[in-house]
Amino acid sequence: MTLIKSISGIRGTIGGVPGEGLTPLDVVKFTAAYAAWVREGVPAGQKLKLVVGRDARISGDLVNRLVTGTLIGMGADVTDIGLATTPTTELAVSAEKADGGIILTASHNPKQWNALKLLNSDGEFLNDLEGKRILTIAEASEFNFSDVEDLGKIHQADYTDYHIQKVLDLKLVDVDAISKANLHVAIDSVNSVGGVVLPKLLKALGVNRILEINCMPDGNFAHQPEPLPENLVDTASQMTQNSVDVGFVVDPDVDRLAIISEDGSMFNEEYTLVAIADYILSNTPGNTVSNLSSSRALMDVSEKYGVKYTPSAVGEVNVTRTMKETSAVIGGEGNGGVIYPESHYGRDALVGIGLFLTHLAKSGVKCSELRAKYPSYFMAKKKIEMTGNINFEEVLKNVRSLYKNEKINEVDGIRIDFDREWVHLRKSNTEPIIRIYSESSTSRKANELADRIIADIRKLMD
Repeated sequence: MTLIKSISGIRGTIGGVPGEGLTPLDVVKFTAAYAAWVREGVPAGQKLKLVVGRDARISGDLVNRLVTGTLIGMGADVTDIGLATTPTTELAVSAEKADGGIILTASHNPKQWNALKLLNSDGEFLNDLEGKRILTIAEASEFNFSDVEDLGKIHQADYTDYHIQKVLDLKLVDVDAISKANLHVAIDSVNSVGGVVLPKLLKALGVNRILEINCMPDGNFAHQPEPLPENLVDTASQMTQNSVDVGFVVDPDVDRLAIISEDGSMFNEEYTLVAIADYILSNTPGNTVSNLSSSRALMDVSEKYGVKYTPSAVGEVNVTRTMKETSAVIGGEGNGGVIYPESHYGRDALVGIGLFLTHLAKSGVKCSELRAKYPSYFMAKKKIEMTGNINFEEVLKNVRSLYKNEKINEVDGIRIDFDREWVHLRKSNTEPIIRIYSESSTSRKANELADRIIADIRKLMD
């Protein structure tokens, strides 16, 4: 059993002993703490209004009942939007003029996991101070449940069509161009909520030929839910057998977007943002942002258009903060997370699909040919388990000293830039590991660079 408490939310495996897994008692405690935190920012006597949405995980119904019941018990009126993507829930918070919201999803984690992802009144993830305050409230049980006269109520709503219309309304999403291209599009929704949303989105975008793969929203993930190449071998095979033009793969809560080309090759998650940024910048030049673990290809595209690229700390809240500070027109993360402020400040695979299909349709080339237009870099993504004898701060201190003559960025962990390649070390917010990402001109060089850093760390720990 695992329970991880962080500013990213409360994430854990279902069941087990309270405090060691995501048990019903833990769900109630942290939900109550969140409601108490929201109450701190609302005028006295004003009824709280909160939105709850969930992905299609097997435990989703259980967790949803616990969360909505707890919020009612805390005196909040709840808009339960049922099966909904993370970006749909974010948009619903703003549309409902709610005081916040909770998304029930463990993102890319396997089916035994679930989580509470917490939103503010703007439908955006909480910052570090806000997240820590909720953890403090939970630890001290600083919350009071409402008397019977003050209990909240539940209202059911569906925001799927609202979200799709928001995509269609974007100026740079061209339904006519997509329709005229007559594309054959595949989607793999890993048997989660994307199976409900994406077929409707594609039809609204003018796509009439759709190959649905793993679109039964029953929570029985057909493959490991993180949309990485090693998990998508069968998906790519089905695409080539059915002669599709492009394939889209999403994670269980549909905020990450991976693309597969018509020949079955991976477009590469890192290049989802790069391609979409290229399209955006060709129409509305402006600044760009991605996190420190994302490909330098976005920097190259930004330089092509003469705009400023800024790296941020890892995490959606950090990316969006930097985007606001630099007035960026496009940003995101190299895990396929596209953030387009014209829509909202949140990773959104639906927005990504609408923009990418427009870009592909207007380019007049095959998906693989579009990918070939961008500079090729190769990344290695590795990790070191955080066992008892590893002190992360000591690791950073020693690595910093070892590479003191290189360009170092310490916004988040430590990133070391060499000539046309880099390596980034950071402590995960969701797992007990040190993530080590590297990028170079070839896959071999990227792996060698990551392995060299790992060897350095292990030597320093001896």
